[in-house]
Formats: sequence, structure tokens, C-alpha cells
Amino acid sequence: MAEPHSPGQHSPEQQPPEGPAAGEQRRTARRRFLGLAGAAAAGVGLTACGTGTASGLRTAAAVASNTAGSPSASAPGTAGGAAPGPQRENDKPGNPDWPIGNAGPDQAIEGWADRSSVLPGESFGLHVSTTTPGFKVSAYRMGWYGGARGRLVWQSEQVPGAKQSAAALDPHTRMISTDWAKSTTVDTTGWPEGSYLLRLDAVNGAGQRYVPITVRSAVTAGKLVVVNAVATWQAYNTWGGYNLYNGENGAYATRSLVVSCDRPYHEYDGAGLFMVYETPLIALAEKLGLPLAYTTSTDLAGQPGLLKGALAVLSLGHDEYWSPEQRANVVAARDAGTNVAILGANCCFRRVRYEPSPSGPDRQVVCYKDSFQQDPGYKSGGLPTNDYRVGPHADPESSMLGVIYDGYPVDAPYVVGDPGHWLFAGTNVQAGDSFAHLVGVEYDRVNTGFDTPRPIEILAHSPVVCAGRKSFSDTAFYSAPSGAGVFASGTMRWVESLNASGDGSSGADHAMDARTAAMTQRVTENLLRAFAAGPAGAAHPPQDNVAAVYAGH
Repeated sequence: MAEPHSPGQHSPEQQPPEGPAAGEQRRTARRRFLGLAGAAAAGVGLTACGTGTASGLRTAAAVASNTAGSPSASAPGTAGGAAPGPQRENDKPGNPDWPIGNAGPDQAIEGWADRSSVLPGESFGLHVSTTTPGFKVSAYRMGWYGGARGRLVWQSEQVPGAKQSAAALDPHTRMISTDWAKSTTVDTTGWPEGSYLLRLDAVNGAGQRYVPITVRSAVTAGKLVVVNAVATWQAYNTWGGYNLYNGENGAYATRSLVVSCDRPYHEYDGAGLFMVYETPLIALAEKLGLPLAYTTSTDLAGQPGLLKGALAVLSLGHDEYWSPEQRANVVAARDAGTNVAILGANCCFRRVRYEPSPSGPDRQVVCYKDSFQQDPGYKSGGLPTNDYRVGPHADPESSMLGVIYDGYPVDAPYVVGDPGHWLFAGTNVQAGDSFAHLVGVEYDRVNTGFDTPRPIEILAHSPVVCAGRKSFSDTAFYSAPSGAGVFASGTMRWVESLNASGDGSSGADHAMDARTAAMTQRVTENLLRAFAAGPAGAAHPPQDNVAAVYAGH
């Protein structure tokens, strides 16, 4: 049989979008469950396969407990913020007490930073609302640290606290924001580059919340670049009752058309989606001692030369919302020899635009979706803020990723197709070996009905059934003409699986087990080490096997 969905043919998942709201109405039921339940742990795509719910979504406490792992044998580190010396950062003592143990009641304490990222030595403002007379701030850098996963880099004295104003709703875009006064200024002098969680501790143990911040790298040459997906974090942020999926009463029709960074994150005690979809990969990469740089999706959009000389760009577990500038800059880096890893699914699906807020530039994420014709930016000649694969100006993400989003929801085994591939070295897997629950809740596949780089090699080909429709999730690797390698996991649970540690019976980590974690950890190690060595597509040329893999399907 011919390769799946040859150019010009339409498969069910490739049909032109349904009427403005039909497909979105199906997706909204899912968003309502995930978002309003406080468990925004999945993405969205053009074709939702049904309105079922994902199982095994974790609370913030469970996430923190699992990510913290075993306490470090080293003594806890101390605050102070001294610049890192010859000692490697992750050889320093960690602080296993970083997870929140007492979130407290709603609004006991919550806050936001007026910058998504800063360079080392720059300052940012913290805007905090609390029902208590004061609070302290502890800045934890997330990494490996002997298994502690966090190190205390700085701690404040007690800061006066006050209850600040309620959320404001913009009547035109239904954007939720706050105008909270700045509670304190934080100076990052001496802080190492990296991804941080600031823990806000209200006095008298009344409650705790996180505020994420990235201390970004000014130079990425010779490094693997970790990208914190702040645009996607905000898209799913339900603080104030609205996000890009749901609005009043959980309805899609009343969703926000613009979301603001000038508000706390509701999910995972203020950490947003960072906890589940990013911290496991950061811990593994830092444990390996690889040269890392840190940045955000916003920074990649605004700094065209940021990726010059970078070894690789790492897109983590949930990285759905990209601006055209970010995409162009990543493609340019790939075409100059920078490797790209897509360690999730549904990546680069929505096209967004950044706009300023009262607190600074690029603090609002604009995405009108199927209402793009109402967007003032589009009316004035800009690109539509809708799905990349949908017209006008259709530009399917597969031309960059190699794979393309195929549906929701699924929960299926991951099936190994080519155990002899270099990425599976050391895993001892055999052809046909399966790993329960690793494919979900959204998935990608190779679909040559869309623009697909060649040669591309499918390493795992996992059957799924999405609301009665049979399909496949594909893990794939291709080489760009520059020699850069591009890897796509094909499943949203890849990064999350790195933490799976039980027998699968508890429901944590979507019931993925330690055997699954051992496999994904080793494949990810092989990938990161190869990417750190230079253009991996040139070093490991893929053997195109799409026709053979899809023969008979």
C-alpha cells in the first residue's frame, strides 16, 4: 500500500477544519475537565477524537513528591547567592525540602513576577497578594543535585504583605489580569543560569505558592538550549477563571482571546505546567553534566541571533503555542546545523502574537483561534492567530518537526519498531516490545499528506484508537540538509515518563512504571549525548522507512 496520505489526498484527520466551532466545541469539553479541575496536563489539536478524560492526572503535591526523588546524601545548601566557582553546579548540595508542603487556602498567598526571564544580575519585581501580614521568598534553582532536584540560591527577609485587588476582566478580549503593586524587587546577582521556582511562604505557616522565573543565557553557542514554554503555560492558566480554552461557566465561547502574564499561575500551586512537563528533563540533562543554556519561548521569538552556534534546541513536554518569529528562528538554527528535540506532542500547533502589558513588553499572548477575523492585529495586516495548519497562511508544523499532531484522547502502549537503532542502544528492547500508557494523552505521527522532511526514520510505531478511529503514534528522526538531527517523541508523556517509578498500579504518572522510565531515560540520554557532539543527522544518517512501516495500513 502507498505511504499514508500522499500529498493531495485527504485523510480523516487532514480534512479542512469543521465549521468555526464544531471541532472546538468537542475540544472544549476536554479543556473544561482539564482546566477547571486544575489539572491542565494535555494539549489540543485540530481534530479531537472525543471528549473522554485523561486518567492519572496528579496534584501538585504528588508531582513535587515524585520529582523530588530520594533526598541527597549531601547536607542542604545555604542561601547567599555566591557566584558559582570551579565546582560544577550540580555537584553542589541540594535542598530536598523545596516542594510545597502546605498550599493553604485559596488566596492565602499568590504572586507573579513582572519578567518571565532575566539575565544573571538583572532584577525583577514580585507582585504578591496575601491574607497574612508578611511572607518570605526562597529561590530554588531546579536541576539534579544528587536527586534533591532543587538548590536554595537566595532567600529574602520577611516582606510586608497585603491583600491586593481582585482580577480584572477586559470586556473586549476577556483577558484576565491584575494591577497588583510590586511587593519587592529581587536582584539575581550571583544566580546561575537556569529554571527557578520562587517559593512564597506566608507567615505563621498560612500557605505557600510558587512563582516560576528563568535566569536565561545570553549566549547559547556550544550548548543544548532548554526552552521554558511560557506561552503555553499561560494558554492553560485558569487563574481568574479564564484561559484560551474556557471562560464563564467553562464555555468555549467565552474563552479569553488574549492571556496576560500579569497574574499568578493557578495550576500546580503556582508552578503552571513547568512541574510535570519540564522539570524531569532538566534534572536528567543536568545529571548528565551536559553543557546547557536556558531561555523561554518569548526570548526565542524576540532575539533572532540567540541560537547562533547552539548545539541543540530542546522543546519539552508541552510546547503548543509558538509565534512565527520563534518558529523562524528555530528553523534558521536547524538550517545552520543546530539539532532539534521535540520531547512532547502537539508542538508548534497554535500561532500566537506577543503584545505588551503595563508591566513590560511581550507580556500578553494573543490567540484568537477560529475567531481570528475579529483580531485587530489580523485586520491591520498581520498573520492570523490560529492553528498553523489552517488557512489563511497555512504552514503545517510538520515541515519543522517531521511529525504532525493527530488527535486526542488516547492512552496506548508505546511499541518499539527498530530496536537496533542507535537511540535504543543500551535499552535491551526487542522489536514489538511495548510500554503501557506511554502514548497519550495527545500524539503525533508521520503523515506525508503534509509537508514532511525526508529522509525520515520511524523508530516506534504505536497503534492507537482515538474515539473509534484507528491511527498510529510515531517516534521519528530526520536529518536536515545542514546535517542537523531532528527527533520527535510522538507522545506528550515522554518527559513525564522520566519520573515514573512505581509498578503502575497507583495511577501516578498515568500508571507508567519504572521499566518505562528506564527505557525513556536511556533513549533520552543517547539523544542528548549525540546532540551535544554536533549535527546528529550527519553523524547518524536516517534510513527512510515510511513506506515500509506504513505498508498495509
